[in-house]
Amino acid sequence: MWNKVRLSSLAVLFLDLGLVIFLIYDFGFKDYQDLRQYKLIVLPTLVLALILFNLYKYRLFKRQRKSNISPKINLYYLSLLVIVEVVTIISDFEISLFDSFFNVRYVIEYGLLFYFFIRISFLVRKIYAIYFNPAILFVGSFAIIALGGTFLLMLPASTTHGISFINALFTATSATSVTGLIVVNTAKDFTPFGQTVIMVVFQLGGLGMLTFTSFFAYFFKTGSSFRESLYMKDIMGNNDELGGIMKRVMQVVAFSLLVEALGAVLIYTSLPDSDTIPNQGFFAVFHAISAYCNAGFSLKSMGLYDINLRYNYYLQWILMALIIFGGLGYHIAFNVIQYVKRFITNLFRSKNKIFISRVILLNTKIVLYTSALLIVCGTGFFLISEQHTNLVEHTNWFGKLTTSLFSSVTARTAGFNTVDYANFSIPGILFMIFLMWIGASPASTGGGIKTTTFAIATLNVFFVAKDQPYIEIGTRRIAAQSVRRAFAIMAISLASIGTGILFLLIFNPEFSLLQIAFEVFSAFSTVGVSMGITAALSDLSKVVLILLMFLGRIGLLNLMIGLLKNVSQADYSYPEENILIN
Repeated sequence: MWNKVRLSSLAVLFLDLGLVIFLIYDFGFKDYQDLRQYKLIVLPTLVLALILFNLYKYRLFKRQRKSNISPKINLYYLSLLVIVEVVTIISDFEISLFDSFFNVRYVIEYGLLFYFFIRISFLVRKIYAIYFNPAILFVGSFAIIALGGTFLLMLPASTTHGISFINALFTATSATSVTGLIVVNTAKDFTPFGQTVIMVVFQLGGLGMLTFTSFFAYFFKTGSSFRESLYMKDIMGNNDELGGIMKRVMQVVAFSLLVEALGAVLIYTSLPDSDTIPNQGFFAVFHAISAYCNAGFSLKSMGLYDINLRYNYYLQWILMALIIFGGLGYHIAFNVIQYVKRFITNLFRSKNKIFISRVILLNTKIVLYTSALLIVCGTGFFLISEQHTNLVEHTNWFGKLTTSLFSSVTARTAGFNTVDYANFSIPGILFMIFLMWIGASPASTGGGIKTTTFAIATLNVFFVAKDQPYIEIGTRRIAAQSVRRAFAIMAISLASIGTGILFLLIFNPEFSLLQIAFEVFSAFSTVGVSMGITAALSDLSKVVLILLMFLGRIGLLNLMIGLLKNVSQADYSYPEENILIN
């Protein structure tokens, strides 16, 4: 029996390795014609081997009466893939079977790509069972996405003229951290395959690879382990019972994909009917995901400042809605939806109304009020400060309002631009740096110190001034641990940003302090806006920004907790002593 298990594991390893090699060669290299006959031999052979192996595993588990249904699911999926391929060949049949199969091979290719992602999901589940440190796994998952994206972007089929390792790593890290800073032109220097890689990377970076892989693994295995539920509870910052964690993961992914799909449809309807934007379907999907994930990547060289887009206010309002949805976080959206459902139910009930006064959590109220206040204040400030700069070219009040509102929304980690930031007034730049530093909300796709951190720190100032030991809002008291964590995050962020500014001033002294500070705040807060100096930075400066983007996305405090957290708690406490603070 042990020999069978060893042989089975070895077969899995070779099949997965063969699948990876084939997918890398098939998608990453452009030379189809020279070796097409070999590819068309390897492709059916690989699919057949996968079917036979999963059939063997299914019969083995059935004979041993094990409940693992993954081989059965794999068999159904691969069989469906073959059927779809055969139907496609028949419907598009040309001169020969060989040519017909070659022309519609994408069905099998993309199908195997999805199959490989499912296999990754199962691998992550095995890692759950081996290593128990959610913070380190969270950090490691983003590192894997960034390194994997770097490798894929360096493949010949990803770029038009090749790319250096440092630029590929910068682009992949920017996508993983949903920042949007670029050192090469996304629209011109990357092929459709390279752009797709970037899109997939910032989708995984926005929602988190562990969230996605847990979603697929849970979906295909119809269950989750206790340890996996603990992981997701810690990573998502969720207060639900363990039994409902994986259900919440399913809701997060399904809700995000639904919002992105709706956004893509609306973006597609907003595009002009002309040749200025080729492949409008892909353009719509790319920008919908980029906006919801607060990534800031665009398929236009000048971003949304492109002459065909800067006056498309309908498109900008759609993108703003997606940015806000992604920046608020899943918990906020679900909490509001829960309240609305109960409120509507009560409207149609004359008796037995549902108690809803405690449905909206204090965290939700703080996030909504703080976000609304920042958006309104930012819009008002830019309307005043940019009247003689970026708002001049917008001739009507609606255009000025939309541009100011978009700048206020995108400054908090989205990274799109409908203006040239180099033309911003000095007060406008300083206020945008302030908005970038605050960022989005916890457990969202955005970065920054987060709205709750800023709100708690601000409230703490007033309550300390009133000599009150705790922050009290309504009938609730903020936990002291939350206050300590807020100030720790602020201190760490300012220390990281200050260090980054110092290094960039050393490595690139030709740029001004304001330009460098703007770039560093944008990188650490994973915003992605720039005053146009990113591509001109030295390699050492790019390395600094890579580290800042990565640490800004994962949270340096999360990394420190993962490395320094001690499981054992002391059973004693020392006497308190006050320190003079003035």
